[in-house]
Amino acid sequence: MLIAINKAHFPVTVLGPGRRIGIWLQGCSIGCPGCVSRDTWATDAGRNMPLAQLLAWCRDVSGGQLDGVTLSGGEPFDQPLALAALLDGLAQWRTGAGLDFDLLCYSGYPQARLAERHPHILAKLDALIPEPYVDNLPLARLWRGSANQTLVPLSERGRRVYAPYLDAAADTLSKRMQLAVDGRRLWFAGIPARGDMERLEALCKARGLQLDDKSWGRA
Repeated sequence: MLIAINKAHFPVTVLGPGRRIGIWLQGCSIGCPGCVSRDTWATDAGRNMPLAQLLAWCRDVSGGQLDGVTLSGGEPFDQPLALAALLDGLAQWRTGAGLDFDLLCYSGYPQARLAERHPHILAKLDALIPEPYVDNLPLARLWRGSANQTLVPLSERGRRVYAPYLDAAADTLSKRMQLAVDGRRLWFAGIPARGDMERLEALCKARGLQLDDKSWGRA
């Protein structure tokens, strides 16, 4: 089976507790205004990769030393068959290796819609952050981009891991964003505050660095 992936990284420390594998799926049919990850929107067959290859990378890059896996995008639920297969593969690895990492997924769809259309996928997750990003609502809670978004534990593991963070303020932990450099590409993980990306761009420009093809520009 193929799965469309924008990027994957380890360790991610700003999208869930602990050191995590972050996987950003490619393709989003929602397109929330103000989204800072517009590079993940387009459906792109060139981003397809074998699911087995992705799972092998997860095992190799983490060496089994991880606290969780965070799935984002893009919109993971726009690839429901591949998403379900990925979650099955991660769960099999977790069980077979005697690990205890959690599985967290972001979605721009309302929780009620996901519960109606994809209950079998929700049953494979430990926690979910649903609801569309709303640009005119404040950044209020940890790991959530706008105040309408919730953190929903879906399993006993999820309730144990996420109980301390359900109502945690956005600035509870030491940082909200990570930056990485991949060749000539600069990318970030995390939840920026309003204006953070524009301030980053201004600081770069002041130092003679021009940022092209920005994912956070307005549609």
